[in-house]
Amino acid sequence: MELPLGPDPRTEILRRLQPLLVQRFGRIERAAAAWRAPEWVLVQGVIGARTKSEISNAATDRLLKRYCSWEKVAEAPLEELQVELATQTYPNMAGERLKACLVDLIARRGSVDLSHLGPMDTGEAMAWLEQLPGIGRKIAAGVMNASTLDRPVLVLDSHHRRILQRMGLVPAKADTARAYEAIMPAMPPEWSAADYDEHHLLMKKVGQTWCRPRSMDCSNCVAQSLCETGASEAGQG
Repeated sequence: MELPLGPDPRTEILRRLQPLLVQRFGRIERAAAAWRAPEWVLVQGVIGARTKSEISNAATDRLLKRYCSWEKVAEAPLEELQVELATQTYPNMAGERLKACLVDLIARRGSVDLSHLGPMDTGEAMAWLEQLPGIGRKIAAGVMNASTLDRPVLVLDSHHRRILQRMGLVPAKADTARAYEAIMPAMPPEWSAADYDEHHLLMKKVGQTWCRPRSMDCSNCVAQSLCETGASEAGQG
C-alpha cells in the first residue's frame, strides 16, 4: 500500500469513526487492575484463541488461584493444565502453548517476569515478546497495550483486521503483522493507550454485529459512510 504525502486521510477516518462507535455501543472502560499485570495479559492471550474474553479472563484467574504463581503453572503436568482449561475453545492447544511459553520465559528470565519490558522501546519490547513460543503480533500488542505498560499500540484480532480491510484502510490480503504495520502510521497521534484499547474493543463489536466473516449488514452499520465496501454496497442498492 502506497501512503500519500502529507497528512494521512485514514487518520481522519479513524477520528470520525470512533464517536460513531461509542454512540452505538457506549464507552468501554479499561479492564480491572487485577487483570492488567503484563504476565496476566500474556497468559490470557496465549490461552484465548477463538474464546470469548470473559471466559479466558475467568480461566486465567482460575489458573493463578489454583497454582498460586505462574512458575507453578509452568511446572504443572500438561494433561492437568488441559483439564483446567476445559472452558477454552481449544483446551489441548491452549495447554500446550501456555506451558511452552511459560517454560521458555522462565528459561530466559529466571521467572515469569516481564518487568524488563518497561524501559524498552515499544517496538523492541514487542520483538522480544514475539520470540516466545506462540506469541504473535496480536498477543505482543495486547501485552504492551492492555497491561499496565500502557503503550499506544493496536491489538488486531481477526474481526478488527477484516473490518480494516473492508474499509480499505489496510491491504486486502494483509496478515496481522502486515496490517499492523500498515495501520499504525495512520492512528491519531493524540490517542492514548486507553483510546487504542477502546477502539479495538469497539471494532470487535462491529465485527460481531454487522461486519461478519461471511455476511455483511452494511445498511445498518455505523461505519458505512466511511467504508469502501459499505459505499460500494450502497451504490448497488
